[in-house]
Amino acid sequence: MNGEAILETEDLTKEFAGFVAVSGVSLRVERGTTHALIGPNGAGKTTCFNLLTKFLSPTRGRILFKGEDITPLAPADIARLGLVRSFQISAVFPHLTVLENVRIALQRKRGGSFDFWRSKRVLDEFNERALKLVGDVGLRDFAEWTAVELPYGRKRALELATTIALDPEMLLLDEPTAGMGHEDIDRIADLIKSVAADRTVLMVEHNLSVVAKLCNKITVLTRGRILAEGDYETISNNPEVREAYMGVGHA
Repeated sequence: MNGEAILETEDLTKEFAGFVAVSGVSLRVERGTTHALIGPNGAGKTTCFNLLTKFLSPTRGRILFKGEDITPLAPADIARLGLVRSFQISAVFPHLTVLENVRIALQRKRGGSFDFWRSKRVLDEFNERALKLVGDVGLRDFAEWTAVELPYGRKRALELATTIALDPEMLLLDEPTAGMGHEDIDRIADLIKSVAADRTVLMVEHNLSVVAKLCNKITVLTRGRILAEGDYETISNNPEVREAYMGVGHA
């Protein structure tokens, strides 16, 4: 960690018919860190994520990725720059196998519209890489299962594998442990820690034990504004944060 910002926002604001969902958010995510965005329900976390990945356009403000103003860009253009989002609701092809899902993501990264016409050697390279990724997320024994057959926690691991297959420089995770039991939470947290070893991660997460385990820095949102920032110890000892967030659904 060298303190260099990879993602920044300046006065990021989103209004819906007079309701201000995100208000004047200036966020700074440093390269090589795992950064959490937390806050009570309705704080504006998901809206902020939607703005960062351009599924929503801001009412005002700017978004900078690696120093470049990406505010005008479309979601696909942002993904090509290396800023990739994993959705809260698992986004995989349900009737394809685990291996096929990961292989499709690898082909998409390559931009190979004509890979079906390529040599078997090229296709085998996809298989080898896909198998490695499947193994990396603990799904080797499930490689031939269709996604719809997977238990919930394993499906989230598959989603993470397909996201990693796009080789993002920065990964945005929207509540990666939502709806999981303790065993799955521990597995996914370990997986995120492994993925974050050579990437930058920004995550929305309700489970504060996961945040404490993984995150270098935490930004607390409430009513669409930044309430506080710092490491877990600083945040957890902040009286305003405790009032606004810690006492609400403390995991």
